[in-house]
Amino acid sequence: FLSVTEDLVRRRAEHNNCEIFSLEEISLHQQEIEKLEHLDKWCRDLKILYLQNNLIPKIENVAKLKKLEYLNVALNNIERIENLEGCEELKKLDLTANFIGELSSIESLKCNIHLKELFLMGNPCTEFEGYREFVVATLHQLKYLDSKEIERSERIKALQNYAEVKWKIREQEQAYLLKRAREKEEAQRRMQERKDKEQKQMDSKLGFDSSDCPQKKENHQAEGDGEQEGCRTVENDEEDRRFWEEPTPYTPESRLETHRYIEEKRRAKDNIRETKKREKPPWTLVSAEGKVLNVNVPKLHFSLKDDEESNQIILDLAVYRHLDTSLLDVDVQPTYIRVLVKGKPFQLVLPEEVKPDSSSAKRSQTTGHLVVTMPKVCKIV
Repeated sequence: FLSVTEDLVRRRAEHNNCEIFSLEEISLHQQEIEKLEHLDKWCRDLKILYLQNNLIPKIENVAKLKKLEYLNVALNNIERIENLEGCEELKKLDLTANFIGELSSIESLKCNIHLKELFLMGNPCTEFEGYREFVVATLHQLKYLDSKEIERSERIKALQNYAEVKWKIREQEQAYLLKRAREKEEAQRRMQERKDKEQKQMDSKLGFDSSDCPQKKENHQAEGDGEQEGCRTVENDEEDRRFWEEPTPYTPESRLETHRYIEEKRRAKDNIRETKKREKPPWTLVSAEGKVLNVNVPKLHFSLKDDEESNQIILDLAVYRHLDTSLLDVDVQPTYIRVLVKGKPFQLVLPEEVKPDSSSAKRSQTTGHLVVTMPKVCKIV
């Protein structure tokens, strides 16, 4: 799983000169974080913490943030409210679009006496009959619930019906928790099926089972590779279609499964891309007949000057101004010059024969261009 790292926190603390100990506000939204940790040790002065749109399943490791005033953990996988008792200055808590069905867990917020605003929209508990009355009667310190102000008359009425509403909430809560238990079992089953399928595919790739693809062993290797690649593509497309079309309940497990599926697909594409890069055929620098070719793979501007007065040929190659010189490799031969720019070849046939040992290469201090000076073999008479 992905957790909060010191490097991530420092990068997100640019506004504080990357200092994290004195940090008062930090935004860690959309970082694919799956575990909330370390912040209570590293950033004790935090007042505002944005963690929305991650994959956090549990509120934890924030109890030492005594100065925290606003916590935003909207769009995560949180199922109950807990471990916030130590946040003594908490005034605003945003839990929008999580999976909180254990509504009675809001009772843990009674300790947060400064809490004025609470957001629970988009959680299963908001569908419970008596949801708002229960929250209003439980948390006397609240001023706003789901952006709507709590009127004095509303609180009085909620308190009058509290016993009855609390009983109804407990009943609905138990039904919801039973449903969640079934969903977790189903998620476990789906995960096991997927693991079994992946193992079967792995065995197939290792040659234990050739039935998945119509390719016969006796076929030519080149043809076999092409057919296997086509077979894999069809299989992947079919797997994609099944994954996205299969109806599944919206749960923390399905949200996490979707995220990991997308990540796996992305990594697989990156691996294919890297493999293709590595398998790219080498550039043709010399023809089959042995003729040296002019090549400009990096597509750089250049000029070739025949300095008759000094009896030398000068190449001015417009390499990128900020390119590190260590990424340039110059090779002067009697009849041609080759320069590798970040591994990409620039090659030019020279109009006259030159002396490689007497040639020199340097970067222009004004333009950053590579300037290669190549003395000719024969002096002009």
